Amino acid sequence: MLDTPEGFFPDSRFVSRETWDKLRIYAGLVQKWQASINLISPKTLPDLWERHILDSLQLFRLKPESQTWLDMGSGAGFPGLVTAICLAEKGQGWVNLVESNNKKAAFLRQVILETGARASVFPMRIEDAQEKTGKIDVISARALASLSDLLGYAAPYAEDNPSLQMWFHKGLDYLGEVRSARDLWCFDLVEHQSLAQDGSALLEISNLSKRN
Repeated sequence: MLDTPEGFFPDSRFVSRETWDKLRIYAGLVQKWQASINLISPKTLPDLWERHILDSLQLFRLKPESQTWLDMGSGAGFPGLVTAICLAEKGQGWVNLVESNNKKAAFLRQVILETGARASVFPMRIEDAQEKTGKIDVISARALASLSDLLGYAAPYAEDNPSLQMWFHKGLDYLGEVRSARDLWCFDLVEHQSLAQDGSALLEISNLSKRN
């Protein structure tokens, strides 16, 4: 397992020691598979805990309810697999991981097998997943596409569930993405400043509709 940086431990009031051990298994698998599959940018591998795991954990801290999730373009599993690992200690909730790359999908399945994460993998395009996943309560995505495009992917799920919530990790230029998205979409927005990188944000979006 890949050791955590010294002093880097979660608040035990929202993540148990058992869950933390599973996250260490996950981190070790990322490091192992990275040698043959480009799961994350190689330059960020030394900062795996702060850059990827902490960034994903803050989503579960803000949204810990046991609901049905859709993680779009899961890639290495951030944030969807982190959420699914955290849900395992609750014994409730589920994460549908949509990833069209078969090698990355195989990686996601291996992490689920070794950690008991509450998740399923759908190796397909996002546009084709709704019939398989069914009704969704929450959508997440990280480092996938522009905010406008993400809202386009999410729109069919919002039509099916008006109470749908969306959580998107965005970088330093997120305000520009928000302005561009508002040209095409109507939505409510709450900005949560990232714990992992100053100036980046976790965007909480609801009440999505197409602008006339």
